[in-house]
Amino acid sequence: MPEADDVDEEEEMPLSLRLSIADTLTLGNATCGFMAVYFTTTGILIPHLTGSQESGMARHSAATAVILMLCAAVFDLFDGLVARKLRSSPMGAELDNLSDLISFGLAPAYFVLVYGMVADDAHQRVAAVGAIVVLLAVVLRLARFSCVTMKDGMFQGMPSPFGALTVVSIVLLELPFVATLLAILGTAWLMVSRVEYPKPRGRLAGAMLCWIVLSMGLLAAWAFDAPSGQLLLQTGCALQLVMGAVIPLFATARRVNNFRDNRREARAAQLP
Repeated sequence: MPEADDVDEEEEMPLSLRLSIADTLTLGNATCGFMAVYFTTTGILIPHLTGSQESGMARHSAATAVILMLCAAVFDLFDGLVARKLRSSPMGAELDNLSDLISFGLAPAYFVLVYGMVADDAHQRVAAVGAIVVLLAVVLRLARFSCVTMKDGMFQGMPSPFGALTVVSIVLLELPFVATLLAILGTAWLMVSRVEYPKPRGRLAGAMLCWIVLSMGLLAAWAFDAPSGQLLLQTGCALQLVMGAVIPLFATARRVNNFRDNRREARAAQLP
């Protein structure tokens, strides 16, 4: 049995010495989410409230906020990979959920809220309801993730990073307000649905990382008003929405095919 002094020294160990590499990446995720809220406030909301007409500043700040959410997604991708390869502290799962709530719940919901305040055709109170729905969908999704055991390699419901990026893509597309709100609500529903999504591992993780880097490039081109930057951004946002709609269709088709195969096997087993 360890001596009492040894136990006291272990309990008094500084927090930084008990954090693993994966936990540090998770904290980077939370930091990016908080800074996304900061740039949304200082670069979009405050200039709007003070009557500033610097559209370039708002564009730069919006791009920076979304890029920070993309960086948070990169941290979220790598902290899981590092935790599987090395190790994570006992706090790892809790830190991951709390960080995801900031970066993929609060940050995109706040982005929607500010959109409802600054867009010409938006309705502030209705947009606030949409923002609350997004936040609660992420809260419910993360809570269910901690309680429900899924088969290996699959998520139940749209992953919160993918959902957050889909929500901000909908806002950046600058669709009519009603269409924007309906698309946001649909994304929130997918996050709490039972639709299965594959976990980003192996080649899928590499493809996801490439897509994030490409999205950052499109946002930078739009922020610096590059030739066809607006068109490139809208194309990237549209592709994000298409992926959000197509993946559930593939997942549903696969479940239907599996159900049919199981019925055929059951019938074959009953035959003499």
